[in-house]
Amino acid sequence: MQGKVVKVSGPLIVAENMADSKLFDVVRVSEKKLIGEIIELRGDRASVQVYEETAGIGPGEAVYSTGAPLSVELAPGLMEGIFDGIQRPLTKLVELSGDRIERGTEVSPLDHSKKWTFVPKAKVGAVLSAGDILGTVQETPVVEHRIMVPYKTDGELLSIEAGDFTIDEPIATIRKTNGEVVKVPMLQKWPVRKGRPYAEKIAPSEPMVTGQRVIDTLFPVARGGCAAVPGPFGSGKTVVQHQLAKWADADIIVYVGCGERGNEMTDVLNEFPELIDPKSGQPLMKRTVLIANTSDMPVAAREASIYTGITIAEYFRDMGYNVAIMADSSSRWAEALREMSGRLEEMPGEEGYPAYLSSRLAGYYERAGIVKVLGSEGRRGSVTAISAVSPPGGDLSEPVSQATLRIVKVFWGLSSALAYKRHFPAIDWLISYSLYADRLKDWYDNNVSERFEAYRSFALRVLQEEANLNEIVRLVGIDAVSYHDRITLETAKIIREDYLHQNAFHEVDTFTSLQKQCGMLEIIHTYYDCCNAALDKGAELSDILRLADLRERIGRAKYVEEQDAESAFADIVFAIRQQTQSLCGGEELC
Repeated sequence: MQGKVVKVSGPLIVAENMADSKLFDVVRVSEKKLIGEIIELRGDRASVQVYEETAGIGPGEAVYSTGAPLSVELAPGLMEGIFDGIQRPLTKLVELSGDRIERGTEVSPLDHSKKWTFVPKAKVGAVLSAGDILGTVQETPVVEHRIMVPYKTDGELLSIEAGDFTIDEPIATIRKTNGEVVKVPMLQKWPVRKGRPYAEKIAPSEPMVTGQRVIDTLFPVARGGCAAVPGPFGSGKTVVQHQLAKWADADIIVYVGCGERGNEMTDVLNEFPELIDPKSGQPLMKRTVLIANTSDMPVAAREASIYTGITIAEYFRDMGYNVAIMADSSSRWAEALREMSGRLEEMPGEEGYPAYLSSRLAGYYERAGIVKVLGSEGRRGSVTAISAVSPPGGDLSEPVSQATLRIVKVFWGLSSALAYKRHFPAIDWLISYSLYADRLKDWYDNNVSERFEAYRSFALRVLQEEANLNEIVRLVGIDAVSYHDRITLETAKIIREDYLHQNAFHEVDTFTSLQKQCGMLEIIHTYYDCCNAALDKGAELSDILRLADLRERIGRAKYVEEQDAESAFADIVFAIRQQTQSLCGGEELC
């Protein structure tokens, strides 16, 4: 079917004679074959958002409908891939057109000529259902790509072959329940705006360990949960997401650079191939998919990039993997929605954003979760969604931040004041929260320590008390607070500077296991208890605060190697007890 352009408004094109089209069908505009997507239908007129620059396009030019929605190719070859917002491989585009993508460039998302070694797992004669594993391909040294029975292809396996195949060549034959015989290749296609099906959604019950102390201890995110990282310019949103991508306890990382500056994506592209994955010893890129849609790329493709990323994440989830998707940032995505909504002349909502902003955000975050996937094996997989939010001027009352906070259960609020003090991660413990903490208590009790939750509550309480005491100190001076409050202020300083502050570039401090975190908290808790007990027994505050060697050992605890932590921390706890007791004539304190 061929339509005709009647209006061009930036990335929005209106075409007539499109009565047989469907919403979200992909079209090609003009003889340049610019790729676009139908986002509104009125009579025989279709509004098309074009994912490429429309300069030079005018009324009367042809519009060709493909009759299919925007979809992604899912097959071996995704790992280590670097794609734009509509899954065009950027490495191939550079070869074809240089640093600037030429309009109308058509290139397949995946390499259809490369052969992959397929190892069958299913047996001929088996009755299979959608999601069952047909076989595997060792895509990278750390990722086993599991080839699944496609959706709505239940039936008897008639044949399956081992060997080297391209993603288009059939590797199995299945007789469906209606008698139809289909040949199954490794390649699947899936529309990006439609969530992939699963058998059952499960309530999150275990944390996604990140190795970042302020996150794992104070504001944990559950595996299969959603988290938002809002903060003003320069507060470290991208740095936090880079750390999570490097260290999070996830099998697969999908990183979506949505409307961010090109230099930040360049950092990702340069760093990830050089970073060594601590789990496997291989480069981190061996289990990473990157989607780059920088701020100078067409704004319409920015809106699609989020859906492209979450669809790829769901595909690996269906294999039984735990996937973490990082979107940086959802504010830029919302700005793309606002621009397209304005060009469609829709009724604007708050600050010009479309009225459906909240429902679009909810639709994205709802695709995260931990699920029992399709198939008879009963596999479980998860998608954990972590998105940066960039409120203008750091104003968290703006619509994108507020709509996000109504949906996600973890809020890591970044503070520019902390960032200017070189305190990283700059997560403000006074405004951040996690609604998963209570649900994860049993997991921490069983897998870390029964004391972990008590230590967490202690740290939060001390930090809150410090904030209250600082108000008094600013008004009337340090002499107005009690000696016990001085101990509280000193303990809060230890928590802030020696525990929550973490050096991403230090080979030991960049990642801290939960067991080591618990040990460090035990040291701080012991210091707090023993110092208060010494005060009660008559020790001088000045003597307690002069235990410089003790403070230095506590401060350097975070640089102790994981394998040495248990014995080293026990020595520090013993030293705390010994030195505080010596201030009270050797009387046992705590």
